[in-house]
Order: sequence, then C-alpha cells, then structure tokens
Amino acid sequence: MENEKMLTIEEIISKARSYIEDEEQIQVIEKAYNFAKSKHEGQFRKSGEAYIYHPMNVALILISVYADYETISAGLLHDVLEDCDCTPEEMEKVFGTNITKLVKGVTKLSKINFSTENEYLIDYYKKIIVGMSEDVRVIIIKLADRLHNMRTLWAIPEARQKVKAHEALDILAPIAHHLGIHKIKSELEDLSLRYLKPDVFYDIAEKLNKTKLERDKYVYDMEKEVSNLLDEYHIPHEMKGRAKSIYSIYNKLDKGKKFSDIYDLLAIRILVNTEQECYLALGLIHSKFRPLPKRFKDYIAMPKPNMYQSLHTTVFGIDGYLFEIQIRTYEMDEVAENGIASHWAYKENGGSKSVANLQSTTEQKLQFFKSIIDLRNDKMSSEEFVNSVKDEVLNNNIYCFTPKGDVIELPKGATPLDFAYKIHTKVGETTVGAIVNNNIVPLNYELKDNDIVKINTNKTSTPSKEWIHMVKSTATRNKIKAFFTKNDREIYVERGKYSLEKELRKRKLVFSEFLTDENIKKICETIKVDNLEEIYLSIGNGKQTVNGVINIIDKYQEVPAPKIVKVSSKNIDADIIVNGIDKVKVNLASCCSPVYGDEIVGYITKGNGITVHRINCHNLDMLEDRTLEVKWNNNTNKRYLTYLLVYTKDNDNHMLDLVQTISMMNVNVDGIKIISKTEKSIYEISCYVTSLDQLEKLILTLNKNKYIEKVEREIR
Repeated sequence: MENEKMLTIEEIISKARSYIEDEEQIQVIEKAYNFAKSKHEGQFRKSGEAYIYHPMNVALILISVYADYETISAGLLHDVLEDCDCTPEEMEKVFGTNITKLVKGVTKLSKINFSTENEYLIDYYKKIIVGMSEDVRVIIIKLADRLHNMRTLWAIPEARQKVKAHEALDILAPIAHHLGIHKIKSELEDLSLRYLKPDVFYDIAEKLNKTKLERDKYVYDMEKEVSNLLDEYHIPHEMKGRAKSIYSIYNKLDKGKKFSDIYDLLAIRILVNTEQECYLALGLIHSKFRPLPKRFKDYIAMPKPNMYQSLHTTVFGIDGYLFEIQIRTYEMDEVAENGIASHWAYKENGGSKSVANLQSTTEQKLQFFKSIIDLRNDKMSSEEFVNSVKDEVLNNNIYCFTPKGDVIELPKGATPLDFAYKIHTKVGETTVGAIVNNNIVPLNYELKDNDIVKINTNKTSTPSKEWIHMVKSTATRNKIKAFFTKNDREIYVERGKYSLEKELRKRKLVFSEFLTDENIKKICETIKVDNLEEIYLSIGNGKQTVNGVINIIDKYQEVPAPKIVKVSSKNIDADIIVNGIDKVKVNLASCCSPVYGDEIVGYITKGNGITVHRINCHNLDMLEDRTLEVKWNNNTNKRYLTYLLVYTKDNDNHMLDLVQTISMMNVNVDGIKIISKTEKSIYEISCYVTSLDQLEKLILTLNKNKYIEKVEREIR
C-alpha cells in the first residue's frame, strides 16, 4: 500500500501542471492547500495520520481524472466547512463563489441524519441525486472523497465498514459508471466486495494470481501477433494492459460462469490515432482471427450516454483461446478511463475547456441527469423514488431512436408506451400504435437497444387502464395513473353526490337542511377529509358508505324503533333470531356478507328493519348507538353469499383452476374476476356457502395451491 503520509503538495502541483497550464489556476490550488492545512491543524483521522492527508489524496484522485482547478481546490477544502472553524462567507471572500458553492454542495451531502438504516439510505440517495443535478462536479468530489475513505476503511468498526461498502456499491459506483469514470467505479466495486464478501474477494484474487503467468504468456503472444499485423499495414498503435476487475469477475461467477470461461481474463486494448484507424485495425484483426458471433459492439458510431467510445470484439486467438479486444483512439481512452472530467480538461489547442463548455457537455450528453430530475418532479414516495433511481436510472438502460435520430434512454424491458411518454406526456396519452424498425408491433412489445421507434397518435384517443400493467418505467406508470385519478375523481364525486341525495330522500331528510356548514364540518372531521367535494369523493370511491356518512349526523337524532310484534321464538324459521321479536325485516349486510357461524350483531336502521353485520365489520364503528344482540337460527339450511380475495404469486391465468377447486368443495361459484394484474394477480370470487365451517375449509384448501400466496374474506 502507498504510504500516504509521504504525499506532498509539490507532488500534487506537479501532477496538476501536466494538464493545467494557467499559472494563476495552479496558485489557487496551492492557496486552497495552505488554507485547508491551517484549518485542519491538530486534527487526525481514525487511521492515525494528520487529517490534511485525506483532502490531499482526494485532490490527487481528482487530478487523476483531469478535473479542473476549481474542482481540485474544492476537493482540498471539502471538509473545512463541516469540520473546522470556517464560515461560507469567509471561504467565499478568499476563494470566490464557484469554489465555495462546490464545497457547500459536498458538505450538504455529508450532513445526513438518520433514525433507521432504511430511512438513512433513502435520505442518502436523495441527497446525492439532488446534489448531482445542481452541479456534477459536486458528485465527482464526493466520489473521490469516498474512494479515499474506502482505501482506509480498515480503520473503522466492521459494522460501519459494511454500511459504507453497501453505499459505495449500490449508489456511488453506478454513478461513477454513468459519469464514465471507470477507474473510480472499478476500484469502488473491488473495495466494496473486499469488505462485504472478503472470502470471495480473496479467493478470486488468489485464482488470478495463480493463473497470471499463463495468462500473461497468452496475452503477450497475442499482442505480438496483432502488433505485427498492424505494423505490416503501417498503422501506428500502442498496446495497453487492462486491469482485471475482481468485482466484474465475481459478477460473472455469480451468474454461473466458470472461471476459465470468462472472456475478459484474456484481454487486449489497442490505441490508435484516428477513428478511421480504429475501423482499419478491426478489419485486419477479423481477417486473421475469427470473431465470436454477437460479441461485436460499435460504441464509436453509437457512443454511450456517458460519452464512452470504443470498438469491442471477441475473437478466437492463440491456441483457440477467446480474447476480448478493445480498439479506440488515445482521446477516447482518456474519456473511457477518466470520464467526463477528462473530456472537459482534455488538451485541445494547448488549453483546457472552459467550465461553461463543461456544463454544456453535461446537459447534452448525460441524459440520466434529466431522468433523475423528471423522477423528482413525479409525485412518488421516498421508497418509490429510490427504487426508481436504482432500477431505471442507475442500471443498464437501453437506447432507442426516434425516426429523426434523437436518442431516448429507457429502462430495460421498456415498451413503446414508455418511449411515447418519455417524448411527451401528451404523445403518450394519445398513442394508438407503434412501428419499430418499420414493423408494426403491439404496445407491450419489449424494446431493444438501437430500435427505431415511431409512435402513431390520435388526438381523440385516451389511455387504457391496461397500460398500467404494460409499462416498465415508474414515471410512466404514475403518469397513466394520474390521468385516471383525475378522470375518476370527477366520476366518483358525481356518483357520491347522487348516492347521498338518494339516501337522504329515502330517509325523508331535506338535502339543504342536512348539509349545513356545521354538519359538513362534523362529517369532515370524522372521516378526515377537507370539504364537501371530498365527502362525495369518499362515498363515490367506496372508502365510506353513504349510510355511514349520514349516520354521523343522523345518529344524534331520536330514532323511532322498528315496528315489531312480540311473539314466542320457538316456531321461527328465519335465518336470524332477535330474542322475543318476530315479523321484523332482517337483512344481511352486503359490506361484510355474514354466513352461518359468524359472530354477528344487528343494527336498527331508520325505516328499513334490522341489518346484520359481522362483529368485525369496519362499518360498525359509526353504528354502536343502534346495535342490538342477534343470533343465528340453528335450524337454517340456506346458502350464504360471501366474497373472497385470492392473491397469487404470479400473473398466469388461474381462473379455471380456481373454479374447479371451489366446485369440488360443493361450493357454488357466483362470479370470478381479476381486480389487479401486475407481476401478481388478485382474484375476487363471490360464492355461496352453507356455513363458516365450510368457508374455512374452502380457504384452507385454496391455500394449499402452490401458486396462491394468501386467501382472505373481503369486507367491502
């Protein structure tokens, strides 16, 4: 391990001068070092060395990816505001607005409060993403900061090591990948694996060491063959070794590959001067060594969004071994290794690019920034946001084209509907069809890399609810749901208003007298809504029953007892017995559908007899003042309608099997429908049973099916 205590400011300045030629900028870096050194005086890290060596190493990492002078200066100062006696105003007076803004951005990412691991991670992800979207240089400093911390992770307790390793692996390494900073991404992954799975890490490292001599011989022989071939055709070139990423090998082994079958264990990188020479070299190599089908990638003609460019091919080389070969120019190699920072700083006409160009390049090339900002604008929970960022922004995405050649970035598994909504919400909402690569495809077609997609629209068309289950992107799904929420709200409000008016007329209550300001306020407080429209909405969408809402007010009025005649209960043949009472209308509540054997209670309605509910029915909460004791007639032999919700583990069609299973239990099926279908399905089944015993046996039998997750009775 490098002795970090030997690092000097002279070494940092010397390395910075290799690409920063403006002496005033070099002086700012030196001033930042002196300022940080004085502020951190007397502070030490847990690993034992003086604290200043941490920001110095951060600066060195930033220089290795050709960061601009402001970023390097901010890297030296990144802990001063948080850990030292220094205000932003003092820093701004010495270093100006830009550098201070970068330091404040990094400080904001570091000040994280959390109460549980889950909340911490969610907050952490959000802060990082927000920080990225404000100025990308903030996240580059954060990556360098974390990389040096990972190098000295041995100094903190094991539990904290694993937390930090998870953060680096799950969020920071993928961000480094999208910024194209391969050297930081690769080292973060390897160091994370070392602390998360040390046995696996050292096992792979040992195998690499054992096979190193043999691999080096094959690579050397292959390099010689290829080099002679390129020399023969006068193509100036350089062969460059490729570091073996232990984490990438671990990933391939984890997917079931054998160590001996991993292609990039034998790898060659060829650097040439021009783009044309890349293709000439490729043609010559393919003419001599047979390429492996489907392993050729042209990232020069089709660069990745992080500006990565290279030709990739796998060929059968020396002794039939597979070699992965990358061909690129020297400038492409700088960008591939060091990311967008090097693209900004890459020497062009003797100078580095301006910060304005730097930010412009970011806006043009890094589509995932826009994706993150779009996600932030969507109304979703913190957990949904984090999962979306991980699944749709930081994972391997696909890139499709409009007919005009514009690139659209989408998550793997995306459909033409995702594509349409990514162009514009209005395009998505009016989609009627899609053409992919000149072929008509269904709207649930899974798009692939480089597909050319044309969306057909119709101004009068609107989304279908089935689309919710056809799209991959969370943002698209939320936009479709938002459309229906807006439309459904109007329908539900009208439905709720009609139901309330109808029931009030039935009870001979005057609408205007019932809905006084005082009564509306009392109902709103009880059912926790804000206004009359939301009262209608809660009735219309089924969250509240119309009787329950009316009874909030009407229960305070005197209720006339139902007309009853006292008789002996011995000769009663009704389902329900009310002790000492006969000839009273009795209904089984449709909300909870009691069956013989359930614990039940009666509710005295106004002018409509007695309604019988199950004892656990949620609608009883508002009905306590009018309840009375009832019981089942043991002589009954009727069948009772009940409702079941069946949750399955997949989205296959199990309807026929469910009906057959239920019928074999001597239970009559009244109806069956799918009420939700995503990765899993939910079936609503209405059926007639003779008793609670029969119903419980039915539920037990259904639960034995391997495809069923759970079965429960429905209370509507």
